[in-house]
Amino acid sequence: MSMTDRKILLVAACALIDSDGRILLAQRPEGKSLAGLWEFPGGKVEPGETPEETLIRELDEELGVRTKVACLAPLTFASHTYDDFHLLMPLYVCRRYEGVAHGREGQAVKWVRPKALRDYPMPPADEPLIPYLMDLL
Repeated sequence: MSMTDRKILLVAACALIDSDGRILLAQRPEGKSLAGLWEFPGGKVEPGETPEETLIRELDEELGVRTKVACLAPLTFASHTYDDFHLLMPLYVCRRYEGVAHGREGQAVKWVRPKALRDYPMPPADEPLIPYLMDLL
């Protein structure tokens, strides 16, 4: 595939942080690509949406958590080439939200200490984000 044929996929991700300084990871469900791997919650940015609007929508749909744009702080981003597309993924940090996070789509979720993030197998695009979160917390 030539570089001109490669599609760029914009996905927003969030490091949801609880009052104990733990970060929420969600496990990709069976049937999806990279099933079984742990990732920062989020999703595809839909046409006309900002990454922040995507996260507000996805956190509610996937986890039952509500937040506001003012509570989402951009931290860093991932840029990773997969076989059939290139992923561009801004990572936001969110410490202020309402609701108790749970897997509304049947996915497992887990609150993880920053130093334990590497114990969870992650998609290649998520792994490089770990040092930024370790420095933050």
